[in-house]
Amino acid sequence: MKKIILLLSAAVVLISCSKVGKDEYIISGTATGIENGKTIILETQDANMGLIAKDTVKVENGKFEMKGTITEPAFYTIQLEGAQVKIPFILENAEVTIAINKDSIQKSKVSGTYNNDEYVAFNEEITKVQKKLMDFQNKNMKAMETAQQTKDTVVINKLMQEFSKIQEEVGVASKAKYVTYAETHPKAFISALIIQGMLNDPTADVAKSEKLYNSLEESLKKTKPGIAIKAKLAELKMPAVGAAPVAPAPAAEGK
Repeated sequence: MKKIILLLSAAVVLISCSKVGKDEYIISGTATGIENGKTIILETQDANMGLIAKDTVKVENGKFEMKGTITEPAFYTIQLEGAQVKIPFILENAEVTIAINKDSIQKSKVSGTYNNDEYVAFNEEITKVQKKLMDFQNKNMKAMETAQQTKDTVVINKLMQEFSKIQEEVGVASKAKYVTYAETHPKAFISALIIQGMLNDPTADVAKSEKLYNSLEESLKKTKPGIAIKAKLAELKMPAVGAAPVAPAPAAEGK
């Protein structure tokens, strides 16, 4: 009996310590090196793919906090007043932690929820895949600038051919990473975004995309990306306008 009471007490303590209410999100932020009174802006995309401010808050003693509700996970950004860099993250009803440093805003840390932890880890993997392309650009940037100034078409064409080859290799590797991720992470919000992106490709493998969609957790199928995937699959599976109907197979003759 004592063990049961202790377990119940522990559960009550955990619940009471939680800052997040039911169907609520909290963005808990630290703002290192950022003066009091600076504004933090929470933004998301509108119907026209532009950014609109959803909330603002002032930094106080190196911290900031925002609260609200959201019906489903969605991509948002946080921006510090006066800074050009926007910090992308997935907003959902839970506590999201964001650590901003004035001197390295582009390296801000987002954590606290499964979807954000997965988003960070996935970006790190994609960055590794794309490193070869970035290294080539950094290494040859000055050579390309010089060749363009001197109109050296031989060097320009050589660099462009090398760049195109690496770009194709990286593109294939990245695509494979996206598919593998969606296959192995059916609960992750970004898996739904990956499948949605796959279906926007004219060369999309519809059967593969449908298989990935079917494997998604049911809650993801009810999100805006999930609903868009279902609609796109239905559209792609419809016969083209003006297409000749498929003739039925001839009946087998009896012997």
